[in-house]
Amino acid sequence: MKHINNSLLFFLIILCGRSFGQTTVLTKDEAITKTLKSNYGIQRSQNLIEIADNNQGILNSGYLPSLSANAGANYSNENIEAQFQDGEPRILNGAETKRYNASLNLNYTLFDGLGRLYNYKQLKEQYKLTELEARETIENTILQLLSVYFEVARLTENVTVLNETLDISKQRITRAQYQFDYGQTSRLGILNAEVDVNNDSIALLNTQQQLENTKRDLLVILNEPETELRDVAIDTTINFLSELELEDFIKTANLNNVSLLQAESNLLISDYDIKVSKSGYLPSLGLTGSYGWNNSNLPSTSFVQTNTTDGYSAGLNLSWSLFDGGRTITNIKNAEIRLENQQYLKEQVILEVQRDIANSWGNYQNKRYIYEVQEKNVLTNEDNFNRSQEQFKLGQISSIEFRQAQINLLNAKTNKNLAKYDAKFAELQVLQLTGQLLNLEF
Repeated sequence: MKHINNSLLFFLIILCGRSFGQTTVLTKDEAITKTLKSNYGIQRSQNLIEIADNNQGILNSGYLPSLSANAGANYSNENIEAQFQDGEPRILNGAETKRYNASLNLNYTLFDGLGRLYNYKQLKEQYKLTELEARETIENTILQLLSVYFEVARLTENVTVLNETLDISKQRITRAQYQFDYGQTSRLGILNAEVDVNNDSIALLNTQQQLENTKRDLLVILNEPETELRDVAIDTTINFLSELELEDFIKTANLNNVSLLQAESNLLISDYDIKVSKSGYLPSLGLTGSYGWNNSNLPSTSFVQTNTTDGYSAGLNLSWSLFDGGRTITNIKNAEIRLENQQYLKEQVILEVQRDIANSWGNYQNKRYIYEVQEKNVLTNEDNFNRSQEQFKLGQISSIEFRQAQINLLNAKTNKNLAKYDAKFAELQVLQLTGQLLNLEF
């Protein structure tokens, strides 16, 4: 058993030496900055914003004219038999005809029933919606990042607690060995102490492995998969916002919640869709203009053998679809139904957001209370452990009773760590639902 214990301790020293040689601390704000810069999901959402920005630009608005250039050349070689007015026939073999033309054509829609105007406004609103969708992606990614970040912090603190527990258990082995040497106890005390050291070593190794796995999850979110795990140190400091500040955020949640803002944007887009469809009832007026050049080289049988023309032309075109088979009426009806559905969806989102905020707020208050209780529990167990340690040294309690006090303190500290980060994450969920997650530093 001593050989097994020594092997575990040797492996533990190597593993802990690798993992606790960090020199640089990755703060929460630095982690958020790295994520915003490098995370693939956020980069994709930024590209979608760029596409929406291109779509809302003047080049995609329909307000600019179209200009086209055309050019052509024709050649023919024919045998011609012509009869003139004097009745004399003339035969011409291999008569060549050459024609050349070039033109510039301008088309511009002066009025299209306001469809172009509302379509342009719809594209503007679509851009805002894409920005809101990107914001939602960023919020979810940041929430995921901080969840993993806090898990790394929790496991880091647990490793520290388990190291302290292991040190105490190793001191028990030394003390039990002295007591055995002086005949104060049997070898059973040494064996019990070695068992406890082995158990504490295994618990530390398992927690250390969980820590390394979670660090890898963090590096994936940061898009830094090649970073050495020993270079990743976490800031375990947690600061809570005041409940008064959180209550103020809740009061203005209807103005900042990203889901509500998206529902409102979709409502506007559907309203513009109706107006675009109604433009089919109105006429359209277009302007056309062109400049053309033509040149013809004709055979000798023609009265004019060379003909060249150039010049300008312009015109207005008015068209009014009096009846298009009912397509416009159908489009308007369908657009009105879609608007009604968007209104229903908005009302549903309002109810869901109100429910989620109420649940998250209650959850946060519960987590904060549990954390405060766990802090008091740690103080109680520390006092109990210190008293038990003194009694154990005096031989007033058994090793089993001392071990129980040690385990109680270990559980109290790890439970406090869990409660602390659970409470902070619950606070972050409140901030996300109230639309304030990206407005604060952590």
